Amino acid sequence: MAGTSLTAEKRASRRRWLLLAPALVILVFAASGPLLITVIYSFLTPGDYGGVEWQFSTDAWFNVFAQRDIFDDTLSWSDAHLSIFWRSVKLSLMTTIACLFFGVPTAYFIATRPKKQREFWMLLIIIPFWTNLLIRTFAILELIRNEGTINTVLLAIGVIDEPIQMLYTEFSIIVGMVYVYLPLMVLPVYASMERLDFSLIEAAYDLYATRLRVLRRVILPLVKPGIVAGSILVFVPSLGAYVTPRVMGGGNQLMIGNLIELQFGQGRNWPLGAALSMTLLAIVMVALIAYVRAAGTEETHHG
Repeated sequence: MAGTSLTAEKRASRRRWLLLAPALVILVFAASGPLLITVIYSFLTPGDYGGVEWQFSTDAWFNVFAQRDIFDDTLSWSDAHLSIFWRSVKLSLMTTIACLFFGVPTAYFIATRPKKQREFWMLLIIIPFWTNLLIRTFAILELIRNEGTINTVLLAIGVIDEPIQMLYTEFSIIVGMVYVYLPLMVLPVYASMERLDFSLIEAAYDLYATRLRVLRRVILPLVKPGIVAGSILVFVPSLGAYVTPRVMGGGNQLMIGNLIELQFGQGRNWPLGAALSMTLLAIVMVALIAYVRAAGTEETHHG
């Protein structure tokens, strides 16, 4: 009987691996393969007209953070790259905070509706995903440009005397990314809110807790996994965003994604673009490790 059971387990294991084989092949060739090519390119020499020359070099990695003066060979920090990295991290963090500010109340509102109404409200949250990202970005652009809806209304009612310059600023990039990535915050927070035991909130009110104290001591700790997951889902794609900063920033407010595209395009420095891509991947990995640790700590606290 033991031998028969062992044989059955081996057959089941072999069957699972066969079923997983197509997905593993796709991951290897569609994800790991291009990633390996990017790593190799980052250690090569840039070609004269784009592409790479197969000569080993670490200049690309050096140029990510430092630069050499063309006249006296003195070394200095690459201020342009570092400022773009800082802007990318800063705008991504601000986008995540803004999505939290709007997403948590939205998720709480939906979770407290009757069950028959929740599907309707969730549909309204998901509908933007049915539209192309570029179209959604241009829709926001039409709202905040100098001749857009907001400035036109403010001028018409006499609140302002001249249009407010909102477009092609960091503010416009944040507005665009919040609009694009807000559903990614609402969905995981709502999933946590839906499982929330609202009798705990009632008990807190019975103990004369204020609304702010209930939010801080009861609701937020219980929905923390959803908040952490939503923050990662917003921070990671906004860190590497390309379309929204390009359209809303107008080329004046570059982020990491725009800098990488610039190196592969007009700059024709593929090794530097590859090194910047791997640096972006490293930043994302740090964010994911922070998420895993936060999730692990949460599971430990709750047994």
